[in-house]
Amino acid sequence: MALNTSADAPLPVGEVSRLIGGWIDRLGAIWVEGQITQLSRRPGAGVVFLTLRDPSYDISVSVTCYRQVFDAIADVVSEGARVVVHAKPEWYAPRGQLSLRATEIKPVGIGELLVRLEQLKKSLGAEGLFAADRKRPLPFLPQLIGLVCGRASAAERDVLENARRRWPAVRFEVRNTAVQGVNAVSQVVQAVKELDDLPEVDVIVVARGGGSVEDLLPFSDEQLVRAVAACRTPVVSAIGHEPDSPLLDLVADVRASTPTDAAKKVVPDVGEELDRVQALRDRALRTVQGLLDREERGLAHALARPVMERPHRMVDERGSEIEALADRSRRVLRHLLDRADSELSHTRARVVSLSPAATLERGYAVLQRPDGAVVRSPSEVSADQELRARVAEGEFTVRVTE
Repeated sequence: MALNTSADAPLPVGEVSRLIGGWIDRLGAIWVEGQITQLSRRPGAGVVFLTLRDPSYDISVSVTCYRQVFDAIADVVSEGARVVVHAKPEWYAPRGQLSLRATEIKPVGIGELLVRLEQLKKSLGAEGLFAADRKRPLPFLPQLIGLVCGRASAAERDVLENARRRWPAVRFEVRNTAVQGVNAVSQVVQAVKELDDLPEVDVIVVARGGGSVEDLLPFSDEQLVRAVAACRTPVVSAIGHEPDSPLLDLVADVRASTPTDAAKKVVPDVGEELDRVQALRDRALRTVQGLLDREERGLAHALARPVMERPHRMVDERGSEIEALADRSRRVLRHLLDRADSELSHTRARVVSLSPAATLERGYAVLQRPDGAVVRSPSEVSADQELRARVAEGEFTVRVTE
């Protein structure tokens, strides 16, 4: 229950500590899992002191137990081991310190660890953290490589030496961390995040030169897996342990079997690239030479044609053809004109022979009344009627007598 306090009515430190102890006492005995980071077994002392740590969240708690409780597992447990402890939380009021009083300690076996790892693997896989479509390709030639590894370790030496042997100009940003033990997870996670925040880092390599299943547990930690999955920079896992693959191998964009293999995957080999460039240059030269040879053969073939040997031959041939066509055109036109003239003469003769003027030339006359009407019958005129007579040479007036 909440306490009613104020600046004028505060609680003494002893009372606060007593109340906290009372609340903790009501918690009862619990089972706790963690990793032993500090172990103190003083000769002749009846109590063993150790620190139990959660590497995923960087939280520790002190544990005490009677010597006979620890002696039962002393031969199989040491610093760095994972254990399950049955203990009751205790509050030491004089110092305001929380600890666990252990009544039973059980080491976590390899089989149990593997089962838990498999369960974690399925859980993270169901979230899609291991999906192939999340994998990003590595840059062809990274300008700066981030390397997370143990200090002065063989893994660091293998990556640096092999990468520089393949591409001497390669640059590294190295973060040395613990790669096993209680501090490994937090340090590796921090190093990965630092390198991922550097915009000039093109790829991150997390390297370790193998080890036992227990030694590789930090690289299967959920916190590290999620940190790598959240990286914007491609990550290469180079944990040199073929039989057992840590979860880091599954979430990383590229898995390398060893640190040396990681160096081969991250940077190209300068000798191979020079050979490839030379091969491409030779191929390009052969292609250009083949093109030139083909064009030269085509040009020689074109120059060997008769039209190229005698360029005016085509003009001469076409000139003869044009002259022949012109002569033919003139003959055809002349024939058409002659035929048209003949037809015109015949038509004119027929027209002249049928015209009234021709009839008048033969001595005939045409009589017309004053109104211009042609007289065709004697009944159409009367006595003393004047008519106009039209002959070939002109016209004159006549009078009807009867």
